[in-house]
Amino acid sequence: MADPLLTLDYKPHLPPKTDYGIALVGAGGIVNFAHLPAYRKAGFKVLGCYDIRAEAAEQTARAHNMPRVYRSLDELLNDPSVEIVDIAVRPWDQLQVVQQVTAAHKHLLCQKPLSDQYADAVEIVRLANAAGVKLAVNHQLRWGPGIRAAKRLLEDGWLGDLIEAQFMVSTLTPFEYWPWMADYPRYDILLDSIHYIDAFRFLFGDPEWVTSRHARLPGQSFRGETKTITIWDYPNDFQALVAQNAHDWSTDRYAFCRILGREGWARSTLRSALEYPNVQPDTIEWLSRERYPGTRFNLTLEGTWIPDAFVGPMAGLMEAIQTGGRPPTAGEDSLGTLRVVEACYRSAAENRSVRPDDMAAI
Repeated sequence: MADPLLTLDYKPHLPPKTDYGIALVGAGGIVNFAHLPAYRKAGFKVLGCYDIRAEAAEQTARAHNMPRVYRSLDELLNDPSVEIVDIAVRPWDQLQVVQQVTAAHKHLLCQKPLSDQYADAVEIVRLANAAGVKLAVNHQLRWGPGIRAAKRLLEDGWLGDLIEAQFMVSTLTPFEYWPWMADYPRYDILLDSIHYIDAFRFLFGDPEWVTSRHARLPGQSFRGETKTITIWDYPNDFQALVAQNAHDWSTDRYAFCRILGREGWARSTLRSALEYPNVQPDTIEWLSRERYPGTRFNLTLEGTWIPDAFVGPMAGLMEAIQTGGRPPTAGEDSLGTLRVVEACYRSAAENRSVRPDDMAAI
């Protein structure tokens, strides 16, 4: 049997063609800390950026040696060398940008969440389909080294039938990076734990039932929920738990994903969640009592969730353009993540379990 430490394939794969002209709409923190560093490592062709704050676009262009700053969205869309528009704006602003991008028949990578309103997210997907362009959503944690490595173990049968899984995150979140979130009534599930929700959908598929409870730290400056616990129930008695606390002052903070099966277990760390934006490599450890009884494998993974995983959604979009297929994080799939998000909020508001499938009608 091959050495699993040598054959665990977890890195993003690039398609044959990667020299599409990319322009960014938005020049905030996530673009500077994640999008552009990842694209530079991958060798992607970034042409320039636009932001409603001209000084932010100019500063970003200087910092990342981009050749062009666009003075308007129309100027960006009228540039024939721009083939992919990478949108990194607030969720409630995304539909308006998408309307213009799809009218210009440009392929697009949208920031997650696709929208803060489910109906608007549906409209974004419709617009892309009607324009005949490829739409991907930036659910980049699916390419986080620890999550991708865990997916490989699941696909290769290392863990056997699933029993339970946990996404446990307790951090001291640097809210100063996102001041625009402060007054929004929905924070953790929609804007933060959506990462873990989407990763669990990637690993295990959609739950049948969702039960969610939300809280706030007394006296916190943010309006929305910052502490949440959500239980997912599947038809075969498999259960998953997503728990996040954004106000952990202690020195015992953690961020990990643990999966338990009948034949093995795996535990991945997410160092990006702990030390953003200064991060260390992720790790994974696992055991299979069927294949290697008594042997516990430990692997320090190459790359990190932020910024390296940001290559994944863009590479997937490029491949879909070339093959005519659907990106791994296509808009239609992102609607499934938003249905779980909306089920979480309804569950918390009504103190009951909710089926994500019922959210399609909201």
